[in-house]
Amino acid sequence: MMPFSQHDATGRLRHLTTLDGLSADEVHQFLERAQRFVRATGAAPARSHTLDGVTVAHLFTEPSTRTRASFELATARLGGTSINLDISLSSRQKGETVLDTIYTLQAMAVDVFVIRDREPGVCQYVAEHVQDHVSIVSAGEAHLSHPTQGLLDALTIWQFKGGFRDLVVSIVGDIRHSRVARSTYLALSKLGVGEIRLVAPAELMPDPDEMHQAKRLHDIDAGIAHADVIIMLRIQKERMQSLAIPSDDAYFAQWGLNQQRLKLARPEVIVMHPGPMNRGVEIASDVADGKHSVIRNQVSNGVAIRMAVLETLIENRLDRGSRP
Repeated sequence: MMPFSQHDATGRLRHLTTLDGLSADEVHQFLERAQRFVRATGAAPARSHTLDGVTVAHLFTEPSTRTRASFELATARLGGTSINLDISLSSRQKGETVLDTIYTLQAMAVDVFVIRDREPGVCQYVAEHVQDHVSIVSAGEAHLSHPTQGLLDALTIWQFKGGFRDLVVSIVGDIRHSRVARSTYLALSKLGVGEIRLVAPAELMPDPDEMHQAKRLHDIDAGIAHADVIIMLRIQKERMQSLAIPSDDAYFAQWGLNQQRLKLARPEVIVMHPGPMNRGVEIASDVADGKHSVIRNQVSNGVAIRMAVLETLIENRLDRGSRP
């Protein structure tokens, strides 16, 4: 069997299940395309007809607010039709396999499946079994991958910093259980960020063979010193089994980002968070809502990036003449 590729035989991107395997040029192209969809606060959102006649099924097995809503809005603003399924209410709960569910929807002329699943490997597995005209997009896979979040984080940094090469980016918190951290690291590595720091307690660090190009620090003060970008992460208790973690107050005292700690970073630092936020645990409210925060810009950029991804995949399908 041929190894799985997200690209079709002509080299065009067909699926987006991970940022691994994408070139720096492909990542840049996503950012540039997404920027065309960005509008000022209060302005009418960007729209196009690229997805006219295209049906996108959003299949989520885990709770989601930002990702799910932004994919649904992206589909609508590109002129597509959405099918939005809470998978816990679908036939999978009755014993139907994931491929049975996919084949049923594929028979209804679904063109793109946006999938969030708690089990690793589901997106690739589905991508290996769908018809040639169908595309699979990951909306988050277990603790391993969240490619569109990595792209929107990169887009936000690009907007506020104008480039990547000379930046110091600190990713702080529960990195071990974070699919966001892994995908954002991949995006920033491909874009040539000067220094990426992983800042976390030892038990919340990833394995040594992961994200090995990043600098690892076990002290938040040292980890954010002179940083240009700070990305805060929540503790993902739902992904932990037997890990002892401190109370919320104790964690905030040792690892929380407050105004005093923020002074250690560069004066023009930007603060990011993929959400959902635990205020008073990993980040203080006055930092989350303060002048350095670009968290709401990340949310806005989520729609733009997901529009860019869907548009790219459908245009690539049309370019290669693939039809159901």
